[in-house]
Amino acid sequence: MHMGLDGKKVIVTGGGSGIGRATARMLAAKGAAVLIADIDTKTAQETVEEIRRTGAEAESVIGDLGAPETVASVVDTASERLGGVDILVNNAGIMDDMAATADVSDKSWERLLRINLTAPFMLTRAVLPYMKEQGTGSIVFTASEASLRGSASGTAYTVSKHGIVGLVKSTAIMYRDQGIRVNAVTPGGTSTNISVEQPTAPDGPTVLGSYAHNRGRVARSEELAAAIVFLASEAASNINGAILPVDNGWSAV
Repeated sequence: MHMGLDGKKVIVTGGGSGIGRATARMLAAKGAAVLIADIDTKTAQETVEEIRRTGAEAESVIGDLGAPETVASVVDTASERLGGVDILVNNAGIMDDMAATADVSDKSWERLLRINLTAPFMLTRAVLPYMKEQGTGSIVFTASEASLRGSASGTAYTVSKHGIVGLVKSTAIMYRDQGIRVNAVTPGGTSTNISVEQPTAPDGPTVLGSYAHNRGRVARSEELAAAIVFLASEAASNINGAILPVDNGWSAV
């Protein structure tokens, strides 16, 4: 089946590096115009320049996606410079310090939830009017193995990624009759620049370390990007509300 990505207008958050950069490059290679949203000016511009060198269209917006003004700027820029929004890839996120519940600070909890859950919610809410008006749209989230189990990360990160699953499924069912599909991938171990913060308490890392042998090999960012691009495309036209593990079978253990 034709993927139907030529001429599509796409927002990719966290597109400056890792899974986001690989996804942006892959979408551009298939004819999409891409807006990179990232907090890092240098890496975002590197991705934009790399895509432009191939002859594809790319723009960037720099800022903290947890801030409503950044979300507004991302969507406004996509509308003004790309001509609309057909696809949103909610990929940006951060890791925690593997802390167990009793050791999670208010600051860490609020930061993880703001960036990993509230920011993609706000972006999704902001693009839905565009997609509803045109009667079509695709939204893909980068969730996590921590969306599926309690043994993959600390409490704050795990809760934020479980929240993504609820957001995906609720949005998928609410808007399926308006031509909008919403799905997610759940990466296992993947080679990216996202890093675990230095643990400050022993309980989480001690417990979680006993499950590490189940993880399988570390994936390349391009392997996750391929799954994201598939879900975003017309090749996945009847897939909606799916949570797709891309984890070398870790979720099957």
